[in-house]
Amino acid sequence: MNILCYGSLNIDCVYKVPHIVRPGETISSCDYSEFPGGKGANQAVAAARAGAMVFHAGKIGSDGIFLRDVLAAEGIDTANVAIDRKIHTGRAIIQVEADGAENAIVLFPGTNQAISTGDIDNVLAKFGKDTMLILQNEISHVPYLIEKAKKSGLKVCFNPAPFNPEIKDYALNMLDIIVLNEIEAQGLSGESDHEKIILKLSALLPETEIVLTLGAKGALYSYLGESLFVAAEKVKAVDTTAAGDTFIGYFIAAKTAGLSAEQSLKNACRAAAIAVTRSGAIPSIPFIAELG
Repeated sequence: MNILCYGSLNIDCVYKVPHIVRPGETISSCDYSEFPGGKGANQAVAAARAGAMVFHAGKIGSDGIFLRDVLAAEGIDTANVAIDRKIHTGRAIIQVEADGAENAIVLFPGTNQAISTGDIDNVLAKFGKDTMLILQNEISHVPYLIEKAKKSGLKVCFNPAPFNPEIKDYALNMLDIIVLNEIEAQGLSGESDHEKIILKLSALLPETEIVLTLGAKGALYSYLGESLFVAAEKVKAVDTTAAGDTFIGYFIAAKTAGLSAEQSLKNACRAAAIAVTRSGAIPSIPFIAELG
């Protein structure tokens, strides 16, 4: 299957700090870097570096044209990346603790929130049943995208990040795959215990493959009574910014290539472990040959 990632394109402004800034506090950063990013772009690159055929759809401003070039250099089809010259490209202000253990992110949506239903219709008309759509929650009209894509015969994977209460009203029963972290899972299920989260989500979405990422612990998978756990590899983290996006891109690339859920989880955990040992979002994502 082909992969269509309809998602955010951001300019990531990364500040390395001694600790995440507290309310009312002013601190100095140890370092500053600027990278291409956005959950959509990160996941598209991860899937491409995992060996998948990837198409990306989204919107940038004239200040973000280099982002399209970055994707194209990865072999990603960027014909559906539109340019709006009246709006700034999305940005992410990212704090990364000096030891790489934690990060905090403030998003400026920019062109990511300027995607219209007409834009979506034009893109989806080019794809069909041989396509897996990857979505996040950083662009406009996500509920419309889910419903339109399913009605058009596409498979849909949704990463509900960033989480907000409105996600509960999305047509989540239409999803083929949902990949979410502990915070997103707690918000959606109302539970905090991992087993209870899986039980609640399985009852809510009985026909959806559920993947719960647990950071340094690993990942849980549940579908039609099958449950799997894959432990994360032990590494020294430098920057966790794109770990989740790397996991998703690799997991979907493996699944669409016909690999088992277990092997797909192993590939995803391995790739994410490599990513956290490097700085930045896209620059940290490994190539498939690096998985060994």
